[in-house]
Amino acid sequence: MPAPLTRVDTTPQLPAAADAVVIGGGIVGVFAAYYLARRGLKVALVEKGLIGAEQSSRNWGWCRQQNRDARELPMATKSLDLWEQFATETGEDTGFRRCGLLYLSNNEEELSGWGRWRDFARSVGVTTHMLSGAEATERGQATGAAWKGGVFSPTDGTADPANAAPAVVRAILKLGGTVHQSCVARGIDIEGGRLAGVVTEHGTIRTKIAILAGGAWASSFCRQLGIRFPQASIRSSILSVSPGAPGLPDALHTSAVSVTRRGDGGYTLAISGRGRVDPTAQQFRFAPQFLPMFARRWRSLAPGGLEGCRSGHESLARWRLDRPTPMERRRILDPAVDQATIALTHSRALELLPALKSTEINAAWAAYIDSTPDGVPAIGEIATLPGFILAAGFSGHGFGIGPGAGHLIADIVTGDEPIVDPRPYHPSRFTASAWGKVAEF
Repeated sequence: MPAPLTRVDTTPQLPAAADAVVIGGGIVGVFAAYYLARRGLKVALVEKGLIGAEQSSRNWGWCRQQNRDARELPMATKSLDLWEQFATETGEDTGFRRCGLLYLSNNEEELSGWGRWRDFARSVGVTTHMLSGAEATERGQATGAAWKGGVFSPTDGTADPANAAPAVVRAILKLGGTVHQSCVARGIDIEGGRLAGVVTEHGTIRTKIAILAGGAWASSFCRQLGIRFPQASIRSSILSVSPGAPGLPDALHTSAVSVTRRGDGGYTLAISGRGRVDPTAQQFRFAPQFLPMFARRWRSLAPGGLEGCRSGHESLARWRLDRPTPMERRRILDPAVDQATIALTHSRALELLPALKSTEINAAWAAYIDSTPDGVPAIGEIATLPGFILAAGFSGHGFGIGPGAGHLIADIVTGDEPIVDPRPYHPSRFTASAWGKVAEF
């Protein structure tokens, strides 16, 4: 069974023109379209498959500040408020709750790292509580084990990956925006050196602004435009179990396994950072920039197979705008599940939380997590193509910071005061590779 996803009805007729076109109906794309529509712009969102059908519905659902990169932390903090505001503004339910996130550990080095992050977080006004051994053991009593320590971040929370992006789409439609599923954006129309339209399989939308929120497809799309965007995808496999294990924490992380309560009362189970690297032409192309990151994570990453080549999202092929592209052949990335990871995750979860033995596995799925060399997303206008804004490479963090990213994109488009400093996210930081070579942005 694939990851659960709420289906949403969208707009059948493609508009001839729009103030802005968003390419990609994941959580970042829908929030970008929502905040643009709220400002009175005529917005069209095009999605090659179904709204939220890839990583946006296949993640844990965590919306966290805890352990964020310093560059991402301001956006994470703003996003928590925006998740709440969205529900108040629209009446739509994304499942967001500030349930708090619990981290437990018996590793002194890990605990020291969390303590250093706590000290940094205090300096920017973020509250997180280091737990003593007794406090950690009390909060983690469902494990039946003693813990040396932990962290509890009370203002962090979770949202529902199955419902969040569809809920935002319903809000966009109420504001007069249009949303188009099964509508591939094949490329960009350029006039006078700047963007003039988005070419889709169903026709061209005239516009001066296009936002590429294409997830794992973003680098391939950029390649068609002569833009070099270093991106690598990690195939991650997780599972969910049925309801029937009361008394567990809403969101718990340990080095062995992490557990998150779902909206239906069941739980999502995952091993943090574990994944497969499927070799593709794009992976080899950007290998020099990603080797440092892969080297740091060698214990949790393993070589994959031909799944990435079959999926087509990391091909170096050039597309024609008058013919079907690889995106039309694979409208939804639904890669093969790593069954060994699923078995290991489930066994670790049962060992950690014995109450889960009364549940059953009801779904398992995989997804491609689009990553940048530094693990921070790329958000900003491309200087060589005015009007083209990139928003990709969220490195597994995009769901939680989706509202903040969407708001920032709207700020960039409209020229409003940015919700956070946009400079740390700008794609121009990749103009020099990790080896000091010049990239072609």
